[in-house]
Amino acid sequence: MAGMRVWLFLRKVDMVEASKLAVTLGNSALRDLKIPEQRHPEKAHRPDNAQPRKPSWIRVKAPTGEGYNATRKIMRDNKLVTVCEEAGCPNAGECWSQGHATMMIMGEICTRGCTFCNIATGKPDTLDAFEPGRVADAVKKLGLKHVVITSVDRDDLEDGGAEHFAQTIRAVRHRSPSTTIEILTPDFLKCAPEVLEIVVEAKPDVFNHNLETVPGLYPTVRPGARYFHSLRLLQRVKEMDPSIFTKSGIMVGLGEDRQSVHQVMEDMRAADIDFLTIGQYLQPTPKHHAVDRFVTPEEFKGYETAAFGKGFLMVSATPLTRSSYHAGDDFARLREARATLLAKQ
Repeated sequence: MAGMRVWLFLRKVDMVEASKLAVTLGNSALRDLKIPEQRHPEKAHRPDNAQPRKPSWIRVKAPTGEGYNATRKIMRDNKLVTVCEEAGCPNAGECWSQGHATMMIMGEICTRGCTFCNIATGKPDTLDAFEPGRVADAVKKLGLKHVVITSVDRDDLEDGGAEHFAQTIRAVRHRSPSTTIEILTPDFLKCAPEVLEIVVEAKPDVFNHNLETVPGLYPTVRPGARYFHSLRLLQRVKEMDPSIFTKSGIMVGLGEDRQSVHQVMEDMRAADIDFLTIGQYLQPTPKHHAVDRFVTPEEFKGYETAAFGKGFLMVSATPLTRSSYHAGDDFARLREARATLLAKQ
């Protein structure tokens, strides 16, 4: 019996160590991404931050309904990952009920560990060569007039996934020629500058890359990124192909002040960015960056007015604004705004 107790004790120790090893290795085959410690191993030892009660203006209903379930089925049948689910977007119920879902390519595991983000962190799987075709098939089945395609960061790839983005754009164009395509890309920070040309040459209608926050908060909010690199990335897109709309967004409620938000607007306009989104940061778990405060709808309206005054063609600034929220309708307004501007010149 004593020997049995020793064996059981050692067996329990082995299981604990195996769990720790799974976290350390970041191997998707050994991880359960529903367990916070395995989903975010880089955050496991961070102190907890209190999650304040949400104000009435950003509470949403749980996702339900036939439209939502139909969209979910198409995503599952095509074995696709969506940022709506992985990032815990509060608008998923509304968007999916209308058949709108933001595809997230190149897997569900990111090589970065931003403190605001709920995407799993670790070592990603190899790229799926058939994924672009499955995305195109889902776009066709959903009958989308406008699709948003995003991805995890893939610092493990030499081109950061640029060619995979280009293949996905081409596949959607082939299956759904009339669908307009918006991409939300990583920063390609660790790649040769030329990889950006691969994506631009595939001619998405909108090239989005989010700055996420003000430069002063990058060390704590987005430590793996560089503010001016991201800004320059968007500027280069416009230099390569002026016909492509450029878009970027930030979150508020992370600890920024109003002056720093206005400075980001100025920096974006200097980089010739067309479309600005501003939304409220919502803390996914106690291990994530704390919510500094909930910005009021009146303050968001003030940011919108200021941004239009600085020359943006399109602005979406509300508590629930996210990069792809109402993206199709906003793209129509964006295109109309450019046409109006050109008519005046």
